[in-house]
Amino acid sequence: MSKLVPGLTLIHEHTTIDLSKIKNNPDCFLDCFDETVNEYKTLYKHGVRNIIDVTAKGMGRNVDYVNRVAELSNINIIQATGFYKEPFLPDFVYTYSIDELAQWMIDEIEEGIDKTNTKAGIIGEIGTSHNAFEPMEKKVFEAAVIAAKKTNTIISTHTTLGTMALEQAQFFLDKGIDPSRVIIGHQDLSGNLQQIKQLIELGFNVAFDTIGKDNYFPDDKRIEFLLNLQENHQLSHVTLSLDITRKSNFNYQGGIGYDYLFKTFIPKMKAAGITEESIQLMVQDNPQRLFQED
Repeated sequence: MSKLVPGLTLIHEHTTIDLSKIKNNPDCFLDCFDETVNEYKTLYKHGVRNIIDVTAKGMGRNVDYVNRVAELSNINIIQATGFYKEPFLPDFVYTYSIDELAQWMIDEIEEGIDKTNTKAGIIGEIGTSHNAFEPMEKKVFEAAVIAAKKTNTIISTHTTLGTMALEQAQFFLDKGIDPSRVIIGHQDLSGNLQQIKQLIELGFNVAFDTIGKDNYFPDDKRIEFLLNLQENHQLSHVTLSLDITRKSNFNYQGGIGYDYLFKTFIPKMKAAGITEESIQLMVQDNPQRLFQED
């Protein structure tokens, strides 16, 4: 199901993900099924009805796992097709042609992911490396453009620590992709308000999707940026999420939990002067606009 249901939406999450082998860290394997269901049920109580799960092929994507979480939590989870970034790309990305990779994504959108009946509703997260657009990453982007044009599917990107966002944007513009159909990810990690504004002015959606990860970038600065964007009437292209990828992020392990956005970050935004209207724009109206059926 690629259509959103009425309610709030988290634009960039992973219901399950496994980056543990390459990162050599078991914490990077979200296999805590019951705890995930519990946290998603808490999100439901806060009004969340949709989660955009951007776990691409090669990131431990597990369609049945996600479908079971969706069923038990009553949250509509949109699942993804595509490939992440170096060094997490499946072996066949290196051997398939661009057209073959594009067709692979098209098949997952039109027929189903991994031979299931669950159709992909987004292409992503497709990514670039830190301050680099590696050749295989560019190959994935080329294929994603073909698939997006054929199926009119939203593209969601990963930018490592917010870098290469303008290069991604220029790539999509050069390829004739409508920027309003692209979400440039992790821009709250860029620390560059001017870059964020430039992306918005070009027509792209930008995701503040690592909320609560103060070890990367402080939430107070995120709020400062959002307040500036509110004052300049530029929030109509901004979405929010947490991008939880570690078991230690969960409440049961003493982490921030998925509900951090609602119990901590939104109250902080309100205290800083960000209006209820602006908050609804970012967590409800903007995602609904993105995924509305043509």
